[in-house]
Amino acid sequence: MVTTKKTVTVRQVRSTARRPKEQEATLRGLGLGKIRRTRTLEDTPAVRGMIHAVHHLVEVIEE
Repeated sequence: MVTTKKTVTVRQVRSTARRPKEQEATLRGLGLGKIRRTRTLEDTPAVRGMIHAVHHLVEVIEE
């Protein structure tokens, strides 16, 4: 039996300029940092919390 883990794709759509350092660090933790950079991550509560903290800077593509 193969279990596939649910993933979520996150794309940065806004800059970190004039944002708190915590938000910039959260984007780095998600593997982002430049506009239009995209990462596919495992859909966990920790990742969801990080996305929520910077939801105004990213767009989420559910898979």
